Amino acid sequence: MNILIVRVSSLGDVVHNMPMVSDIRRHYPDANIDWVVEEGYTELVRMNPDVRRIIPIALRRWRKNLMSTAIRAEIANFRRQLKQDVYDIVFDTQGLLKTSVVMRMVRLAPGGQRVGLANATQGSGYEPLSRLFHTKSIRVDLHTHAVLRARLVAAKVLNYGVDGTADFNMRIPVMNFAQLPSWPPGMPYVVFFHGTARAEKRWPSSNWVKIARLLAERGLPVLLPWGNEAERLSAEQMASQMSNARVLPKLPLMEAVLLAQRATLVVGVDTGLTHIAAAFMRPTIELYCDSPRWKTEGNWSSQIINLGDQGASPTVDEVALAINTLLP
Repeated sequence: MNILIVRVSSLGDVVHNMPMVSDIRRHYPDANIDWVVEEGYTELVRMNPDVRRIIPIALRRWRKNLMSTAIRAEIANFRRQLKQDVYDIVFDTQGLLKTSVVMRMVRLAPGGQRVGLANATQGSGYEPLSRLFHTKSIRVDLHTHAVLRARLVAAKVLNYGVDGTADFNMRIPVMNFAQLPSWPPGMPYVVFFHGTARAEKRWPSSNWVKIARLLAERGLPVLLPWGNEAERLSAEQMASQMSNARVLPKLPLMEAVLLAQRATLVVGVDTGLTHIAAAFMRPTIELYCDSPRWKTEGNWSSQIINLGDQGASPTVDEVALAINTLLP
């Protein structure tokens, strides 16, 4: 059986679809599972050994210059890759018009199905027009966790039950000495994933400083990554008030993944890299300041503590207690 998953973005959402792959592999060990994903996340999907073929798409880049000869050639090549195989089932777990159009471009085997979401979960970016391209639409509860939603869509079509803990099955590629980054300290470290695209989801800088002081008492260094100029400036401002902090250089995605995977503790807001740390089941404190916790909270490991909720930012004392729980 050939199966294609269309989940193009974002970072956290791609990670949250990994257990769906594990479920399919467990119930259909001989299935070929392919994945369409934004070009920037191909290395992330490649970490899952159960994915046979990755088909990169560059919608974010293409739409900036659709009339370019080079871009049109890339789109034509994407279409050729998409039609290379005939699929029995195509899953669109994103529920957007753009992803359903990609689904429609796929060649189906006789009796094949294009499967997507029949409805939105609360607060999601679901677009009802996407159903026009489905042969089967799966309804989910309005308050269905992002990981469970993808698992349910596959389970209802492939006739198995969703059981057991979510298995993300992500494996860091083996690196030789020359490939190893220079930033890791030679001792246990803590990562603060403090940056996020939406200002309302951030935790106050003064709170990060107080938590760093608590970690300094334990002799733990704090590493501060950043993704854009505003986050870099924020990291430098915080580090100037922390005796144990270091602002990292800008990291490519896979080094940021390695940063999360090797951390002794991760404290982070509701953002993709925090969810990656939780997927690796690292000791992780997820901070929800202005997003609903039920949608993405790490609920598959006792090593993950979720604090706060939409409209109820976590306190320093709550984070301090969580640190004491995870690092006794």
